[in-house]
Amino acid sequence: MTEFINANELTVRFGFFLSIFVAVIIVEFVAPRRLLTQPKWLRWYSNIGILVLNTIAIRLLVPLVPVTLAVMVETRGWGILNLIDLPFWLTLVVSVIIFDLVIYFQHVMFHAVPVLWRLHRVHHADLDFDVTTGVRFHPIEIVLSILLKFAAIAIIGPPALAVIIFEVLLNGTSMFNHGNIRIPPVLDKVLRWFIVTPDMHRVHHSNIPVETNSNFGFSFPYWDRLFDTYCDQPRLGHEGMTIGLDTFREPSNLHLHKLLFQPLKRGANMFSTNRQSKDEA
Repeated sequence: MTEFINANELTVRFGFFLSIFVAVIIVEFVAPRRLLTQPKWLRWYSNIGILVLNTIAIRLLVPLVPVTLAVMVETRGWGILNLIDLPFWLTLVVSVIIFDLVIYFQHVMFHAVPVLWRLHRVHHADLDFDVTTGVRFHPIEIVLSILLKFAAIAIIGPPALAVIIFEVLLNGTSMFNHGNIRIPPVLDKVLRWFIVTPDMHRVHHSNIPVETNSNFGFSFPYWDRLFDTYCDQPRLGHEGMTIGLDTFREPSNLHLHKLLFQPLKRGANMFSTNRQSKDEA
């Protein structure tokens, strides 16, 4: 099984990625949540372009992919879960849950640490919110995220299957919860007890700091409630809220080359502002 997973990891991930990406695009066209304010061609060439650059950067700079390291760890018996006698299915579930928690804390740190926020704000500076926003991350942030996953794999010792399940889940939910899709409020209220929905995550892309620094979850919605970072709805409503950051409101900032050099520009760290705003609210 591990040999099959390692050999077919790229095919499996790309197949799920393309299927979910196309499915969300179709739903966005049929049932959009908001009217887009910027030319779609400009945003899409930049957002998809940076995805292509990220893919190339990872292949050139990172000699391993997470699932390959997981195979090595599993084979050599490294990590906490390899020291505990659990049923395989339970090990899979525990591994995926722990990984999701790690990604939650990673997301919080990319808001809280100024130098990391400079990288992550590339994601938040998008002036609209759709499926391509879910793949818009600075290459350095992607590389740092991969390194964090390596550390988590070495410590946790998950099965290789758990790693590929989590990677597919993370990529899929990122595209889903960034989708500009309209879900009936009653259904959304039920869904967000099981998965991060677009309406839940859209709050995170508000230009109001207390909302920008909430709803950090990507897949499971429980961490935000547990750690008091949950915000149910934006103050101005989903149609009235402003997407993006006040620092980067010029459409020229949407160009691909501007995204790559955006971390070099000055910008305030928003996390302390969020804590202050939350205390005043």
